[in-house]
Amino acid sequence: MVKPVVAVMKTSPNTVVNDYGTLMDLAKYKNFLKKKYETLLKLNLSWSLFYPACSTPPWQLDGVLKKLQKDGYKNLHPVENKTVVTKPWLGAKQNKWLPILKRYNTPFEPLTDVEWVRYKPKFKSLAIEELFHGHWKIPKMFLGKNVIQMCTKKTHGHTQMTGSIKNAFGGLITERRHHSHKVIDEILVDLLRAQQDIHSGIFAVMDGTVCGNGAGPRTMEPVIKNYILGSGDCVAIDSIAAKMMGFDPMKIGHLKLAHDQGLGCADVSQIEVVGENISNVNFKFHTKKSPVIFFDQTLRKKYPVFEPLLFHSPLFKLCILGSAWYHDKLWYPTIGKRKVNAYLKTEWGQLFKKY
Repeated sequence: MVKPVVAVMKTSPNTVVNDYGTLMDLAKYKNFLKKKYETLLKLNLSWSLFYPACSTPPWQLDGVLKKLQKDGYKNLHPVENKTVVTKPWLGAKQNKWLPILKRYNTPFEPLTDVEWVRYKPKFKSLAIEELFHGHWKIPKMFLGKNVIQMCTKKTHGHTQMTGSIKNAFGGLITERRHHSHKVIDEILVDLLRAQQDIHSGIFAVMDGTVCGNGAGPRTMEPVIKNYILGSGDCVAIDSIAAKMMGFDPMKIGHLKLAHDQGLGCADVSQIEVVGENISNVNFKFHTKKSPVIFFDQTLRKKYPVFEPLLFHSPLFKLCILGSAWYHDKLWYPTIGKRKVNAYLKTEWGQLFKKY
């Protein structure tokens, strides 16, 4: 059995853009992404506002686009979707993606503006077909293209940690994907299997220059760690990231399930790490739940009788407003802004401002 390879590199604000190119070569990305196919760059937008470690940082997008164009990849498609609480164009502006895309002459393509088509899986789904009553739709433009999952290393209240597997969640399900939270592990594995069906190639790059610890994916503590990761095995890269964060990947629901289904490797003893020696790396991160995620999980799992009323009726608009108010109007101005200002004084914050 050939071990999957995960490339891990230390980086710095002065070298990170070029380091992404070195990382991709180290992970042998060309073996996974053939030039004859068009390539999607699935960005990560967890918050329309800028917050460190929340969404794809500009240097990650810069480095990946620079490498792809240098190596002769054409027809590149940077994409991201909306949720009930995020807006793609606002997020692209706040996270400084747009100046980079303009420089590389690569237009941003929000998935709100593309055609979505019914997808009937060739495999027996664990949860998604039942959840969407046989009407699962995906973007038509995804069919037959390569995809690069451009994720960030952070904790997540629904999945303990989030990475390349969870990043597909935003591309292959409509904005109603919040209904997936009750069976999130099974949904993520369904999505991983679907990716392997519809894409001509899959590769992942994870930014861990500034990681998120705590109540992710938004209200976290930004922690500078100076790492970047790359791999053609989404399960393996997420598992190595989980190990670095201090978690046992075989105890994380979707990683263990994906491993057992043969969709990738979550057993770190069977993964070859190239580049940095991370055998003693342990960030000692701890996942917490924001009040919004705690409320969501409690009602869906402990009091399911209320789920149809609160999540499948017009009353759900109140839940959306409550989440937006808590994150954008309460937490961000009172707590988040202070953390952002402190971050902007660091070397990575100074690099962010230069974009």
